[in-house]
Amino acid sequence: MEAKKGGAPKIISSEKEIEVDGHLVLLTHQDKIYWPKEKITKGDVLEYYNSIYNFIIPYFKDRPQSLRRNPNGILDQGFFHKDAGDTAPDWVRTKKIYSESANKEIDYIICNDKATLFYLNNLGCIEFNPWNSRLSHPDNPDYLVIDIDPSEENSFDQVIEVALAVNEVLKKGGIKGYCKTSGATGLHVYIPLGAQYDYVDVKYYAELIGRLVNESLPSITTMERPLEKRKGRIYIDYLQNKKGQTLASVYSLRPMPGAPASAALEWKEVKKGLHPTMFTIHSLPKRLLKKGDLFNPVLGKGMDLRKWLGKPA
Repeated sequence: MEAKKGGAPKIISSEKEIEVDGHLVLLTHQDKIYWPKEKITKGDVLEYYNSIYNFIIPYFKDRPQSLRRNPNGILDQGFFHKDAGDTAPDWVRTKKIYSESANKEIDYIICNDKATLFYLNNLGCIEFNPWNSRLSHPDNPDYLVIDIDPSEENSFDQVIEVALAVNEVLKKGGIKGYCKTSGATGLHVYIPLGAQYDYVDVKYYAELIGRLVNESLPSITTMERPLEKRKGRIYIDYLQNKKGQTLASVYSLRPMPGAPASAALEWKEVKKGLHPTMFTIHSLPKRLLKKGDLFNPVLGKGMDLRKWLGKPA
């Protein structure tokens, strides 16, 4: 069997135990259909993550995960999984972190290697939602996120218009943002911070960016979180910048029709004609081989947001 770019051989049987990173990983029911219309299987999901492993693992390392599990495929609602519990193999790294919202300690899974990724895929994890911060600095996120969240009444062209408005606000202050599709109906704009600020400060900066965009596009955007108050407008979600709040990772699959994936974009691609259905389990690996990891600067040196505040409008 020929190895793919991810480094492990293609998994073709329905059930087998394989050695990965020196650990035995049991893979079961690899022929189970996850996407009935597209005939995409559980094994195809594992093959996808295997093929893009080197691209996606930097966004997982040392980050607690909120895992979206759909073990019965996308027609089932699925559920979110945070606590490793007693069933995780002893070689899977975990970290206990107290959750104020749950009022208890959660033993988060930390996906730092391919063996853990395959173990999670075998649990039915289609979508991965890592924290914005790492274990080495849990209170200081590596990036700020603006989640552009449309209502059912908004077109994707309007989502694009809002993303470009976000970019204009950032450029005026000398800040560089990086855009990706959500893999669903929205767009996400990330600003690298290099863990310079805590979550309280980052949420403040994100709200300020959102309000500036809302002022420039009041007819199609809102800062109101309750659905009944959005009135068909696009919600600029700055509250994703809270400790423990997560979004689908760049390059993560989403359990939705067509098997879409969250794709990093060049700003010149953020224009009319762009649509998230362009990036799927089939097309994204080819795009990554061609363009490389466009999102990598998000993990690099952080922008100086204090300096940005001093820039004239």
